[in-house]
Amino acid sequence: MSDKVIKAALLGLGTVGGGVYKVLKNQKEEMPYKLGAVVEIEKILVRNLKKAAAKVEDPSLLTNNWKEILEDESIEIVIEVMGGIEPAKTYILEALKAGKHVVTANKDLIAVHGHEILQCASENKRDFLFEAAVAGGIPIIRPLKQCLAANHISEIMGIVNGTTNFILTKMTQEGMEFSEALALATELGYAEADPTADIRGYDAGRKVAIMASIAFNSTVTFDDVTTEGITQISAKDIRYAKELGCVIKLLGIARNTDTGIEVRVQPMLIPDSHPLATVNDSFNAVFLTGDAVGDAMFYGRGAGELPTASAIAGDVFDIVRNILCGCTGRISCTCYKQLPIKEPDDMESCFFLRLQVDDCPGTLASIASVLGNNNVSLAQVIQKKKDGDLAEIVVVTSKVREGNFNDAMMIVEGMRVVHKISSVIRVYGD
Repeated sequence: MSDKVIKAALLGLGTVGGGVYKVLKNQKEEMPYKLGAVVEIEKILVRNLKKAAAKVEDPSLLTNNWKEILEDESIEIVIEVMGGIEPAKTYILEALKAGKHVVTANKDLIAVHGHEILQCASENKRDFLFEAAVAGGIPIIRPLKQCLAANHISEIMGIVNGTTNFILTKMTQEGMEFSEALALATELGYAEADPTADIRGYDAGRKVAIMASIAFNSTVTFDDVTTEGITQISAKDIRYAKELGCVIKLLGIARNTDTGIEVRVQPMLIPDSHPLATVNDSFNAVFLTGDAVGDAMFYGRGAGELPTASAIAGDVFDIVRNILCGCTGRISCTCYKQLPIKEPDDMESCFFLRLQVDDCPGTLASIASVLGNNNVSLAQVIQKKKDGDLAEIVVVTSKVREGNFNDAMMIVEGMRVVHKISSVIRVYGD
């Protein structure tokens, strides 16, 4: 058993930072056997020293001066759990240039500036690891970079936001409307006071950008991701989806096609036979297809204090092993390709369309004619109910170029026989 000590600094002591502090403390006795060394937190950077003092056994660990950490040559690993772009980006780059290794859970930063930071890590022969940035405690970054590196990944998709999955689960299982389910998610702590990043798809979009970059070896940023949230999904849509043998999930999908990379986050109908259809509540899952491995799925807690801390501590352990073996910086940026990103209009999808229309002969034929003129073919049509002189119809299209579908919708929306387009939701298909 070794008595070697590797010193680390923790930037932030919020929910995740507190979790990292707990996990490393709980693992201390086993570290010599697992790693050949013990990781000790030497300093913790916080904004409010007095408030943070109640969270640690030794308040002398606390500092509000970044330079105190940066200039301490005994600190070999920096764990960034502050979040946001700045000052996190500056601190990480300065730490790498100072010869320190870095672990982060900062998806916002990596989805925009990941390539730059990885290049800096490579130039300085230091490790920069970020397993916790996607899907919390579920390992997916390391499998993509290492275990599945011998595959050509054609598609990676998943449910990577626990808040929206909880909301959609309650809408599906208990018939709640979106506003009711959101209120419950907020009450139970699954949703933030400002849930915009979750319910609008931005959080999932950042995670999909990161996964796509690694899976396809080509830089994908958050700005490349087409995002759409779940605010327009109704309990009625979910009931109709069930009749079609589907459930509605907010899916992040990245595909590597012959004409470029597709990256999107959108609510979709997915067949209830698909493995992702059974992922409920706040759980996350990532499903991928490789040419050698075939289909594989990773499932578990996608967020939370200890699941996220688990992934961060795993990265710290990896770095310690690399330090002891003298092989740091061995896996840097893997984006050696420059693949084009497909425009949203050039992607292809099937669509679920719910309309309020005149209940009279020729209505469906006139709508079908407009769709057909724009190369949109119908796969299924259901008339659901009558309300006076109006009828509600549900249409499912065959796969169509999205630009063609959007052109058709502009015409359909203006038709005299169409009173309202109630819902437009994509249907997942290969």
